[in-house]
Amino acid sequence: MTKSDPNQAEKSASKAESSDYGASSIQVLEGLEAVRKRPGMYIGSTGPTGLHHLVWEVVDNAVDEAMAGHCDLIDVTVKADGSVEVLDNGRGIPVDKHPKYEDMTAAEVVLTVLHAGGKFGGGGYKVSGGLHGVGVSVVNALSTRVEVEIDREGKRHGMSFKNGGDPDNKLSVIGDSPLDDDGNPRTGTMVRFWPDPAIFKEGTEFRFQTLVDRFQTMAFLNAGLEFHVHDERDADAEDVVLRYDGGIKDFVMHLNASKEALFDQVGWYSEDGDDETVEIAFSWNTGYNTDGIHSFANGINTTEGGMHEQGFRTALTRTVNAYARDRGFLKEKDENFAGEDIREGLTAVISVQVVEPQFEGQTKSKLGNVSVRSLVEKATNEKLKEWFEEHPNEAKAMVTKASNAAKARIAATQARQNIRRKSALDGAGLPGKLADCQSKDPSESELYIVEGNSAGGSAKDARDPHSMAILPIRGKILNVERARIDRMFKNTEIISLIQAIGAGLGEEEFELEKARYHKVILLADADVDGSHIRTLLLTFFFRQMRPLVEAGYIYIAQPPLYSTVVGKKKIYLKDDRSRDDYAAEHPRAEFQRLKGLGEMDAEELWDTTMDPETRTLLQVTVEQAAIADEVFAVLMGDDVESRKQFIQTNADDVRFLDI
Repeated sequence: MTKSDPNQAEKSASKAESSDYGASSIQVLEGLEAVRKRPGMYIGSTGPTGLHHLVWEVVDNAVDEAMAGHCDLIDVTVKADGSVEVLDNGRGIPVDKHPKYEDMTAAEVVLTVLHAGGKFGGGGYKVSGGLHGVGVSVVNALSTRVEVEIDREGKRHGMSFKNGGDPDNKLSVIGDSPLDDDGNPRTGTMVRFWPDPAIFKEGTEFRFQTLVDRFQTMAFLNAGLEFHVHDERDADAEDVVLRYDGGIKDFVMHLNASKEALFDQVGWYSEDGDDETVEIAFSWNTGYNTDGIHSFANGINTTEGGMHEQGFRTALTRTVNAYARDRGFLKEKDENFAGEDIREGLTAVISVQVVEPQFEGQTKSKLGNVSVRSLVEKATNEKLKEWFEEHPNEAKAMVTKASNAAKARIAATQARQNIRRKSALDGAGLPGKLADCQSKDPSESELYIVEGNSAGGSAKDARDPHSMAILPIRGKILNVERARIDRMFKNTEIISLIQAIGAGLGEEEFELEKARYHKVILLADADVDGSHIRTLLLTFFFRQMRPLVEAGYIYIAQPPLYSTVVGKKKIYLKDDRSRDDYAAEHPRAEFQRLKGLGEMDAEELWDTTMDPETRTLLQVTVEQAAIADEVFAVLMGDDVESRKQFIQTNADDVRFLDI
């Protein structure tokens, strides 16, 4: 079913005749077939991201019930056979006839009609996160089997599908609903699905921690909603329970757990509009990052921001400056604080609920409702001012930090001007050690950031000069997690990076369209020191050039750690795991540990690491900015105990070993 078939309409009609759906079934089956033909259009990819998206679609339906006030428990289980089961204690999907599809029940529509979501006519959701997605019908289309049980009005209803949405058992009553702890018939929905390996060719194995991370965010955004997460594939795996009665206040505390708080209080306020509500939690820490705002709309992470975030930033700057002047922290001759001064060390979570959200951007992760901006500005102008007045010590600490940040910003501006003047005198303004490529087309240009001068020399000799530029860096760059921007402009290696990429630095000045390369490849040794250098570079890009990461321009090269000789052919192996796997198949093989990139000649470096035909590159992505923020804060911050615990927990996790 994954290939285009000119006779598909006839096949769908034939299936329709054999099903119990009636006239609507041809449309239904053709819709599901369209999903199978182009799954990436509906779930983003057929790799791990798309695979996990199936779980999000099912869980979103349960979260919609929670947002409507009808559900407080969601139980997710990864079964031993690789299926996933999602059970909630909501009202249960309606089992009556659907007003639009009269020959189908609402439950059948939800499982088979694209974008049906919670649209049950008069019984639909006022606010829904699931409506942003494509609906659980897509899960049905991309699974070999789906089973559904619905407890509603004392009866348990069941139905099932096979082979991408073909009806297996039509919805029917299969018994009475079991009793809950209070002796009442339970209500809710269970959906269990088996992903189709013909669609997900990279594998159908769910990563447990990815599920937990996502559900933790959902639990933070829905105060009192409890998640139980189980992994039956591992007998030793511990069940995870996630519940946060403090909601987004607990979220802010969690994000700041590995940072030194500027004060103990976490601020919070909310405001209701006609068709919208907003709640905001905030705190400041002693760090120097200015990108600590995390925004959500109807439970969806709006990674590109939008009107709610814009309204908060504007009102935050206005309110803090007004407070600083009223209390004498800013004199008449003093300039106002810039927004970045005030946001230094800020961690804030903005959560809005909107009846009719308007999402913009390529990934539909930017909120476009203008009315939301007005509501957020009004709430922040009034209620943040009240919070400052009620917490004068905390407000003073925040204003003092903003004042110090302003001084550093002015010093950094002077350093920028000095660099620009020097660049103008030097000519092109590119760092002297950069071996640039001939192409001026960023879309085909690659910048290799190479650890060490000797490795840089080999890379220069090995490269394709038309499209590959080489920038050697010496040793470990500045840890920007612990440094203000004025210190960055005193660091030679960071200046070289800024000049080579050519798009500026920082949240206010970075311009993605000016980036000179659309592939920035980190090439460091496959050892502990190389991993540390990669992490420092990733921290720099995430904190100071984040649009590069969000655009998918950052990659990690995969130089081999071992080699072995088979006959006259040398085989390279990336890491310990690859060596062990190879040794299991070739027990007599002898391995040589490669000492570093600098000891490879140009031909060897090209063959193993740089040749586009054979190389392996890991693309760095930011699916959930809040989690990435937490990871970098833990790994590169000052809290040694948090870092130790993180490393112990994730020691066997391929995501972090690869970094």
